[in-house]
Amino acid sequence: MLNKKVKDIMTTDVVTTTSDVDVVYAFEKLMEYKISSLPVVEDEKLIGIITATDVGHNLILDKYELGTSVGEIMISPVVTISPDDTIETAINLMKKGTLSSGILNQLPVVDEDKLLGIISDGDIIQEVF
Repeated sequence: MLNKKVKDIMTTDVVTTTSDVDVVYAFEKLMEYKISSLPVVEDEKLIGIITATDVGHNLILDKYELGTSVGEIMISPVVTISPDDTIETAINLMKKGTLSSGILNQLPVVDEDKLLGIISDGDIIQEVF
């Protein structure tokens, strides 16, 4: 199972946003679709990502000014994975990300910066267990 390719279990209908969108609107999108992260895409290229945890926490603390855009707060560069990488590689990337920068439970799947899908820890758990 761990040798299975990322492209075989990734989600391909990814909800995304652009960098010019207001943070409040992006957070509403995260809540509406019940997702934990929102890749930021311009011309089909992944340029960043925001997470519900980061955005929600900072909204509660009133850290954003009115009109703050996604581009101002997105995480970039993004830890990504290739569609031809294995599930084991995805697990190792998530584990490594957790040690260095906190929770990393989703990896955008890219080919030459073009967003093809996303793989989450939930996708992996469903596949392996």
